Amino acid sequence: MACGLQIKDEDSGYNKNLFCIPKHYEEDIERVFIPHGLILDRTERLARDIMQDMGSHHIVALCVLKGGYKFFADLLDHIKALNQNGDKSVPITVDFVRIKSYCNDSPTQKISIVGEELSALNGKDIIETGRTMKALLSKLKDKEPKMIRVVSLLIKMTNQSPGYRPDYIGFEIPDKFVVGYALDYNEYFRDLNHICILKEKAKEKYKI
Repeated sequence: MACGLQIKDEDSGYNKNLFCIPKHYEEDIERVFIPHGLILDRTERLARDIMQDMGSHHIVALCVLKGGYKFFADLLDHIKALNQNGDKSVPITVDFVRIKSYCNDSPTQKISIVGEELSALNGKDIIETGRTMKALLSKLKDKEPKMIRVVSLLIKMTNQSPGYRPDYIGFEIPDKFVVGYALDYNEYFRDLNHICILKEKAKEKYKI
């Protein structure tokens, strides 16, 4: 079973004043939860694990937008570096799908998949990056790829989990609502480098 770097409930993160936070968010952030450098290092290791496991298969790398785009781009950069400098290389093509599943800080009942063009996945291996899996995986399997591998930067350790675990996991975190590194709160905070915890008053400030 895949394991990520575990961050426990008692790990409250880091003082935000020790990090570079955009001035327009300084009053909104409670703590830095996962610093950018740690994210990048963990992502590099995931890229190595993926390349080791994939053999020589053609990979279709499918990014779940919008929350997955930073992780996806950094992961692909590391995979490309391994392709260029390693003993073996694999062809990679890229595609995108958008899933909307949150309003404010709560999951919505309806998951919408926007702009899907998945016909190119027939017979290919897929690395898939994102948070909301079940609806998307059922659609991907209809295209009969050779295999699907899911990479997720974060999974939450929560009793509400349906029990699904990705094949590759960056971090296992407590059931906290986090933003930054392309994860948003009503479209704000995607431009934070670090993954952070919001102040409660910020949730009210940006609530829709």
